[in-house]
Amino acid sequence: MKPATLLVLAAALFAPALPAETKRAERKSLLDSDPDVVYLEQALKNPVELNVIKEAPVFSDKEGRHRLGTLKADQTVRLEAITDRIYRVRGKGTRDGIAGWVAPWAFSSKDPQFVTHLKEFYDRQIQVMKLIEAKQVAVGMTPDEVSKSIGKPTKTTVRKTDKGESGRWEFIDYEEVKHYITRVDPATGRVFRQLSHVTQIEKGRTNVDFENGLVTAIEQSEDRQGSSNVRIVVPPLVFGW
Repeated sequence: MKPATLLVLAAALFAPALPAETKRAERKSLLDSDPDVVYLEQALKNPVELNVIKEAPVFSDKEGRHRLGTLKADQTVRLEAITDRIYRVRGKGTRDGIAGWVAPWAFSSKDPQFVTHLKEFYDRQIQVMKLIEAKQVAVGMTPDEVSKSIGKPTKTTVRKTDKGESGRWEFIDYEEVKHYITRVDPATGRVFRQLSHVTQIEKGRTNVDFENGLVTAIEQSEDRQGSSNVRIVVPPLVFGW
């Protein structure tokens, strides 16, 4: 691929600079900023519901130090977040609506293995969250997770057959190289450098192959080989409730 050249007009060098537009960073809720918590709204398309089989204490913190009230039995609650030991749910308390952290023993589900499956889901999501934080990809990730980690692809290809859908995303890193020419000020005789143009040179390339919604292979150029070996995560779990 030939480097793309961006020509910079000389007049632009002397044009008055426009004030930079300040872009405010998106504010995240403090509730959704705990790295040890998996928030289901961010990870799943469909809500997960559990049946409450016993009254249970509800806490404002996942460590169970500050009690809010009591979760009423014989109701269905929405699961909002999980750790490896406790769930955050929203439902009815003994007096009014309540939302907070409740121990898993208070719940049942259509899936008799829901505690084990939620633990597996939690372990996977924590691993994926760390990959996204490090801007890395792994076999077993979804296209949405890849986008969150390394952004939108430079080029995409899709192939559909009777066996499903496959494709490739290409990510190309460019490095800007500035080129200058020497000028002489006719009024003062002073020699100075002037930017003439900027070229974009390919610095590295990552190819990510997908099959039926999961990453199946990752290919990196030599410039990016130093990161590490290809990582593998388990595919997303499909809940049966």
